[in-house]
Parts: sequence; structure tokens; C-alpha cells
Amino acid sequence: MKLARSAIKPRKQNAPRPAWKVADAFRQWLRGRPCACCRANADCGGPMVAAHVDYAAKGTRDAKGTASKVADRWNIPLSDNCHRLQHSKGWPWFEKNILGRRADTLAAAYWNVWPGRIAWERKQAAP
Repeated sequence: MKLARSAIKPRKQNAPRPAWKVADAFRQWLRGRPCACCRANADCGGPMVAAHVDYAAKGTRDAKGTASKVADRWNIPLSDNCHRLQHSKGWPWFEKNILGRRADTLAAAYWNVWPGRIAWERKQAAP
């Protein structure tokens, strides 16, 4: 059997995320916070992750595109178990039954209290 040329040539790499979408220091800071579920999930536990609130910022520059993630400023801290539950049930169910509030407003609140926010925003505004 002969393989098609497309089956053996290297995969085309995706373009990197634009700098204005990446806030690695913010995501690292979030991983040091307690889980946003506030113990509402009995199975809460595991390593902390910065979970992207993928519906956040619709209609704005921060919105996600096809096969991409929303900007890092739209993250909340979740334990690994809570993050898996959110993925399996979806944001509407997770907000109603676990968070008790909208995840996008919670993400905005975390972004606003992040100590590195002002320096990060200045760096993005610089030419």
C-alpha cells in the first residue's frame, strides 16, 4: 500500500497566539489561588488550573476565533476535578450548579485584582 504524500509530510504548525491574548504571569498567579467553586463541588481537588471561560468577550477583540482560545484575561482558577466537571457539563450548568454566578464576571474580577495587570497592560500599549 502506498501512502499519500499528505500522510507523510510534516504537519503545518499553527500560528502562535497573538501577544495581546497571552498573559502567562496572570495564569500562573491564578494557579496559586483557591478553586473558584468555593467548595460547592464535593469532588473538588487536584492541581489548580487556569480555566478559560470560552464564551467570554463575545463580540470584542478578546473573543475566541475558530479553533482558538479566548484571551488569557478570561480565566478563573479551578481545581483539576472542577475543570473536568465544567468541560463535561458545560459552562451554563457549571455556573448554575457549582459557581452560583457568571464565570465571565468572575474572570473580570480576578483580572482586575491581579497585581501584574497594570504593568502587563502598559507593555501591550507600548509601540
